[in-house]
Amino acid sequence: MTILVAYASRYGATAEIAERVAATLSAEGHDAVARSVTDADAGSAVEQAEAVVLGSAVYMGHWRREASEFLEQHRAALAQRPVWLFSSGPLPGAVVPERVAKNAGSDDGTPHEAPAAVAALGAREHRVFDGRLDPDRLGARDRLIRALPGGKGLLPLVDGRDWPAVEEWAREIAGQLHGEG
Repeated sequence: MTILVAYASRYGATAEIAERVAATLSAEGHDAVARSVTDADAGSAVEQAEAVVLGSAVYMGHWRREASEFLEQHRAALAQRPVWLFSSGPLPGAVVPERVAKNAGSDDGTPHEAPAAVAALGAREHRVFDGRLDPDRLGARDRLIRALPGGKGLLPLVDGRDWPAVEEWAREIAGQLHGEG
């Protein structure tokens, strides 16, 4: 089965999650490719894909603008195929699994856009993964915030991505798709 893993990433952490999902799906026997939502080929890849995994980095409780725009632009095509959504960016400790499962709201790491996106697309699931903050990859504004007194507490050096959990989720997706094939 052909699977597009589309993503919107600011500093590369979400892209790395998408690439790991695609690699795991490929190892499970699917033809999976990870592409940025801003990649010109990503739009045509939606039409060619039999399933889609769409993910975005989360900042201030929201998906990246380009992820929301991609979802809107391809809403009809996405609604016609199996879709899974993921978000990354909350720092370790911000994700409360039992509340995420209920899409309880942004205070648990779920971005504001997720519940509506799940409903609009009939998405099978929305998963939240802890993020990474690497000060060497930050943009000028975030470097300035980090340089302020107390800024390192707001933007600590951390990588909370749980690779076994990412891979297990991708295997769960693969299993569901194998069951439909």
